[in-house]
Amino acid sequence: MAYCMGFAGYSGSGKTTLVTQLVVEMKRRGFRVAVIKHDAHGHYKEAAGADSTLFIEAGADAVVTISPNQVNHVVKQQNTDLQEELKAYTHVDYIFVEGFKMEKHPKIAVFRTIEQSEIIPRLDPKPVAIATDLNNHHLEYIALDLNDICSVADFVEQFFVVSPF
Repeated sequence: MAYCMGFAGYSGSGKTTLVTQLVVEMKRRGFRVAVIKHDAHGHYKEAAGADSTLFIEAGADAVVTISPNQVNHVVKQQNTDLQEELKAYTHVDYIFVEGFKMEKHPKIAVFRTIEQSEIIPRLDPKPVAIATDLNNHHLEYIALDLNDICSVADFVEQFFVVSPF
């Protein structure tokens, strides 16, 4: 069974950078990792420097980008569903999900500015932690240093040891 951890934030918040670095670290630790990215606006393109390309270059064993009308590993379909895609990757240890703010998996809110921190109340369910490089103004959440990838990886590993997810 794969553990699923989401990373949610606004554009420019550092989600892709964080997930890319986390893939590298978790692979270094010997884990099999998949990444599923939400492409809510349907802008997906396979190109050098694209998010999915960065995840593959970081060593992800699988990368799926879900858009409104297609899943890229390329399967055209209507009514794409994150839960169905998660079932296809039970052979990996971790699935990192970028986006999908309203899905029910555990997620970490990612932000770099006070304005971007407004993502926190928009998440359902509430985030299990926040990852930021700001001073923590959200004391009710576990705060992870966005720039300390080892600490983020440690949190993800420990979360599933003590969590019912």
